[in-house]
Amino acid sequence: MMNFTNFTLPNHNIMKRIKFTLALSIVAVAISANLSAQDTNTDNHTVTISVPEVALVDIEPAANKNITLGFTAPTEAGLPVTPTGTNNTLWLNYSSIKSVADATRNVSVKVNAIIPGIDIRVTAAAATGAGGGTLGTPSAQLTLSAADQTIISGIGSAYTGDGANNGHNLTYALAPGSGPGTVASYADLEATATAVATVTYTISDN
Repeated sequence: MMNFTNFTLPNHNIMKRIKFTLALSIVAVAISANLSAQDTNTDNHTVTISVPEVALVDIEPAANKNITLGFTAPTEAGLPVTPTGTNNTLWLNYSSIKSVADATRNVSVKVNAIIPGIDIRVTAAAATGAGGGTLGTPSAQLTLSAADQTIISGIGSAYTGDGANNGHNLTYALAPGSGPGTVASYADLEATATAVATVTYTISDN
């Protein structure tokens, strides 16, 4: 037969204190969680932005960018041939977003071959039209050669606007060689109806 003489029931007050302490702990956790989830009078988030590097150049109007120039024969013996005139129908357009490493960009120009006895000269005007940003500064008139020469310098992040009447107007002129600043010699002139030279513009970092 079991002996219950030493068995004692838990004190009722102790049980009440345990339950009360447990209840307080649960309430404290709930309040803490509620406080941590509350909004304040400020908040923030991040915006990640990507900007592409851009270096584009073209000659406008694209449909009519091949031009024709020539010379007129003298009517008096002892005089040289003379250019028939200039051409200013073309416009240099560019778009540029420079890299962090490069302060500015340039546009250079060259011709693929020297036509015997003939200098091809080009002058770029100051930028005009619908562009914006740090547009470049044109050089003085250039006599084209097979080596690149800078025609526009100091281009930053900029755009000229697209098409004719935007960007730098280009004026082309011919001259027989042997004058000041020439690359050709008058002695090399040959009669021809179809002498063709290709002029190339390149935008590049300094």
